[in-house]
Amino acid sequence: MTSLAPISMINFHEWHEWYDRSLSDAQSSNIPAFELDWLILRLTSLDKLDLRLRSPNITQKITPETLANLDRLWQQRLRDRIPVQYLTGSVTWRDLELEVTPAVLIPRPETELIIDIVAELVAQSSQAEAYHNGIWVDLGTGSGAIAIALAKHFPQAQIHAVDLSESALEIAQINTDKHGQQIQFHHGSWFEPLAKLNLQNKLAAVVSNPPYIPSNEVLKLQPEVTNHEPHSALDGGDDGLDDIRDLVNAAPEYLISGGLWIVEMMSGQAEIVRSLLQINGSYSNIQVHQDYAGIERFVSANLT
Repeated sequence: MTSLAPISMINFHEWHEWYDRSLSDAQSSNIPAFELDWLILRLTSLDKLDLRLRSPNITQKITPETLANLDRLWQQRLRDRIPVQYLTGSVTWRDLELEVTPAVLIPRPETELIIDIVAELVAQSSQAEAYHNGIWVDLGTGSGAIAIALAKHFPQAQIHAVDLSESALEIAQINTDKHGQQIQFHHGSWFEPLAKLNLQNKLAAVVSNPPYIPSNEVLKLQPEVTNHEPHSALDGGDDGLDDIRDLVNAAPEYLISGGLWIVEMMSGQAEIVRSLLQINGSYSNIQVHQDYAGIERFVSANLT
């Protein structure tokens, strides 16, 4: 009977020489050091304690092949500025583990607040039951993050999600299945698919993180964003507000009386968005909400 050859593992010196060199490379490349730990924890069986204590157990968990793969990916992060979330194919957003690829925008921490704001607005509303049992739509769903979080928070609601990218919808469906939620996905531009479903005057809420960056600023963003994330999810036209204008003008046809409208925007757009809602004349209770950094990041309103 032939015995199996022992699995080759790295030694303690090899690991820490690579780890320290990689940390130094991160610093010289202006990349946060925590991203190296993120990559390691996502792609190996190591835990945070192993890394913090420089545990000898590391040598029992890392093969030369694993180290070579880590180094290959880390060099891509340094050289090509590929976001670490794309390298691992995953991101943590709120309490969700989500799959991400370059087909979808990487969900940002500041966007997490849109769920908390929605929850608070519903809790304060005199028609909370209509929200809890109503029809919601996430427009421009991308990875499905917002739609999935809404489905978890409002389990009795019917959640729809729309995206112009079929590739993005495939990722959103994978994430939805992973988290055991029931969401109806539709391919198309903003409200277009909903018109075919006769959802006019039936939506309890419209939620969106639309493209809002002015076209001439997209190419000035960090290389991680400009070179790797989908421009269709970033570029909001000349002033960044093309899609938000569409959402302001089209939503009244679909919302119920008192229905909620809420979008994310960039710093400096709050007063313009507020003005767009006021000029439209169909909205009341217009509010601006800040993100964790105190930046005016969201605007909400109700259909009159």
